[in-house]
Amino acid sequence: MIFSRPPMKHPKRPPGRPSHSPTDVDRRLVAVLAAESVPQFQICRVLGIDGKTLRKHYRAELDRGAAKLEAALVMHLYLLANGTGAVALKAIIFLLRARFGWSPYLPPPR
Repeated sequence: MIFSRPPMKHPKRPPGRPSHSPTDVDRRLVAVLAAESVPQFQICRVLGIDGKTLRKHYRAELDRGAAKLEAALVMHLYLLANGTGAVALKAIIFLLRARFGWSPYLPPPR
């Protein structure tokens, strides 16, 4: 005769990691770090979450931080372009190429 034990009763847990719930402090932290050009994988390390989770819960903060960074860089570039000398000339050329599509490789306009 084979004896078998009844299965042990364990409380039911959902599989996987617990879901992430962002706080206001986390949202501000992500926005500041994104505005300071910190890569997303390092922001994930700070928060202890995966990249997919970061992009899912903090998309608005990442976009807002990137826009603030771009605005600060463009402002700095405009200040350089207002100066005199070789640096100002290079800044102006870069702005014309990046913002207005100027290229030395395009044929001249008709």
